[in-house]
Amino acid sequence: MKHYLGVDIGTFETKGVLVDETGEIRASAVRPHNMLVPQPGWAEHRPDDDWWGDFVHVTRTVLGDSGVNAASIRAVGASAIGPCMLPLDADGRPLMNAVLYGVDTRATLEIANLTARIGAETIFERCANALTSQSVGPKILWLQNQRPELYRRAAKFLGSTSYLNWRLTGRYTMDHYSAAGSTPLYDAAAQDWTFDLAPEIARPDQLPSLLWTTDIAGVVSPAAAAETGLAPGTPVIAGTIDAAAEALSTGVRRHGDMMLMYGSTIFTIMVTAERVRDPRLWYAPWLFAGEHASMAGLATSGTLSHWFRHQLARELSAEGAFAALAAEAEASPPGARGLVFLPYFSGERTPIHDPDAKGAIFGLNLTHTRGDVYRALFEGIACGTTHIVDTYRAIGKPPARVLAVGGGVKNAVWVQATSDIAGLEQTIRRRTIGAAYGDAFLAALGVGDARREDIELWNPVERVLAPAGAGAAAYRRQYRVFRALYERTRELMAALSGAAPS
Repeated sequence: MKHYLGVDIGTFETKGVLVDETGEIRASAVRPHNMLVPQPGWAEHRPDDDWWGDFVHVTRTVLGDSGVNAASIRAVGASAIGPCMLPLDADGRPLMNAVLYGVDTRATLEIANLTARIGAETIFERCANALTSQSVGPKILWLQNQRPELYRRAAKFLGSTSYLNWRLTGRYTMDHYSAAGSTPLYDAAAQDWTFDLAPEIARPDQLPSLLWTTDIAGVVSPAAAAETGLAPGTPVIAGTIDAAAEALSTGVRRHGDMMLMYGSTIFTIMVTAERVRDPRLWYAPWLFAGEHASMAGLATSGTLSHWFRHQLARELSAEGAFAALAAEAEASPPGARGLVFLPYFSGERTPIHDPDAKGAIFGLNLTHTRGDVYRALFEGIACGTTHIVDTYRAIGKPPARVLAVGGGVKNAVWVQATSDIAGLEQTIRRRTIGAAYGDAFLAALGVGDARREDIELWNPVERVLAPAGAGAAAYRRQYRVFRALYERTRELMAALSGAAPS
């Protein structure tokens, strides 16, 4: 039987799956890691430990647990968080920890300076994205400004998936979907690197070769085979960012389909026939030539439950903490008895693109319980998700179908509040393991063993979640206050960051 390996590097854990040609999971493995926060506004991973070390661990685990001969693996597909910035020296060794996606806001000054010099309209027209904390270009410029000795030694700038593929194949490659997050270094119309907007950021030889996601990036090298247990010569596809692989795992394939990913962050991807032009959203070529993707994402989502557990529920045992907190949240009514939670704990990405945004718990009184606050946390994330969906609606691009995935779909309060506040019907597939499963399917596509419509057979629909209507009045009031609270405190938030006069 043919098999396909999919591995995904997430913000807090790595997942690996070994899937057979019918879509059945033969073995899976998970390995946790930490997101490093050396100082406020920074977010990092250790590439050799958190990325490559995890890849090796989960690969060896699924091979061992399944008893499958590595020679039967037809292809390998990987995905990871992104867009990320990782400089390598001339020997391909990381020069520092990897700088993560939009949750890392260290390049705020570089974003402002580049936008002022190039012009926001020019950047958006050429790159299809505004310069935000999600953009890789300003983070490379930050390295040049703040760590000039490392910048001088940088021979390549890679992302997370491209680093895994480098370790597997010895080739420097990146898929177009990932590259589009490198503003202002990626030209959306030409679908190629561009250097005329900001030639000071990087040279052409410092960036990897561009491929489409299911293109073969190379084959497993003898050295990588010795580490991972894979067979030398196994094809490795270019892969992509985790959210895109996760979208494919849910069955996103028709124009108007939107994935709603419940993970460490909320992330949405809608596949379109043409480029959606709105600076509040992100754009990338889709995984396949000739198609487009419009994306949005919150900076902190599931991450907040970890923060809450560590700071406000330390007495709960590690094994049962989240189940106990979920029960407390379910005991609180819709609307959390008047609480409004702003989830902007690492600034915010779409649609407000405000690195100075701050978290808030608004409306507290002496009768509120921990369960009320925990429920309000998820309802606040649901309000942020609704803000994204309302942005699509405002530009005449409402999602035709919403496919939900990720660990958060198991959280009844979170997923139901999202349907209720946003007015969304959500389709949930049988397998919600997410990006790693999508990676395995992409690997099968890459070697011609599957068609895109086969995902309906690999991962059929399990259930459809509709708005319940309970608490509708409380949710309308909560969402109205949520939107107004940010607008009325935005200047105060900036003042706390030192970005505005106090």
